[in-house]
Amino acid sequence: MKLDLPQSRIDVVLEAIRRGILTHELRPGQALVEAELASQFGVSKTPVREALKILSHSGLVQSVAYKGMRVQTVDGELIRSVRDLRLLVEPEAVRRAVSEGPAHYLDEAGRMLETAREMIEEGEDRAGLSLVNRDFHALLYAGCGNPLMTDVMDNLRDRTALISVVAWHEAEDRPQHPSGFEWDEHRDILAAARAGDAERAASLTAGHISRFFERVLDGSP
Repeated sequence: MKLDLPQSRIDVVLEAIRRGILTHELRPGQALVEAELASQFGVSKTPVREALKILSHSGLVQSVAYKGMRVQTVDGELIRSVRDLRLLVEPEAVRRAVSEGPAHYLDEAGRMLETAREMIEEGEDRAGLSLVNRDFHALLYAGCGNPLMTDVMDNLRDRTALISVVAWHEAEDRPQHPSGFEWDEHRDILAAARAGDAERAASLTAGHISRFFERVLDGSP
């Protein structure tokens, strides 16, 4: 598949590889060979190399000694580490965003929530839905007014989406489908935020994060 590349080839390749990982087309542990990806996308190896470096910082790609770049694998240690850091930072970031941030982020979060609802009704594209959920959370804390806090949370977005996709695929033969109650929880958080209830929005966010990771660690996301 060749890409119609605009000026920034790195950005286009970056998003193509990211989406391949987060839609499970590129599987955890799979080798990411620069020459093969460059040929697939119709570019030189340079934008592929730079894109992989960026993705290694976001946690989607890992460098394995003597083996090169691989799609990040997901294990209990990674899951618990992401959970712990999100619980420490995200509820406070949401609280600050609701108290101090501009309303337009919440308007965009509302549109993202509607997109998620439509995807669930159309048959629940779980991988695509994880991308929408990832962006919904980012919009909730985007107005927190603390760039370092935002950077920490942005750094966890891809890791959380990867954990979601891997967990969903491992549980794909099970009858439990999480998207309905996840959507309900997102709706309640957004309602509290729009009402200006910062403490409730923060509390609901913490509960939502805890329940998500409990399901993942229990093997029933």
